[in-house]
Amino acid sequence: MSYAIIEAGGQQLKVEPGRFYDINYLGVDPDSDYTIDKVLLINHEDDITVGQPYVEGATVEGTIVEHRRGRKIIVYKMRPKKKTRKKRGHRQELSRLMITSIKVNGSVIVDDSAVMTETSEEE
Repeated sequence: MSYAIIEAGGQQLKVEPGRFYDINYLGVDPDSDYTIDKVLLINHEDDITVGQPYVEGATVEGTIVEHRRGRKIIVYKMRPKKKTRKKRGHRQELSRLMITSIKVNGSVIVDDSAVMTETSEEE
């Protein structure tokens, strides 16, 4: 199992090709390609490469599937004995990113077609 740990949208995520992830909104049109070059770690067949802070020449490529909104969070503020109440809701804007490949120095080390063949062999 090959994976990478990336930094995107102020978060660190463990990503694998062939899966999708919800990250903070990216101002990119849906169905367009997106490249992330802030790769912190790559694990390929138990060969671990750790960056300081980023792995040189490593990129993770993906496709923006859609833009969506997260679950609603209720923010309720009340001051006792003052008749002051504020109820507000918030929904975070998210982008759904489908990871297609992990590259190091321009060469693809793993892509989603390799992951699909691994899962079909297991069945």
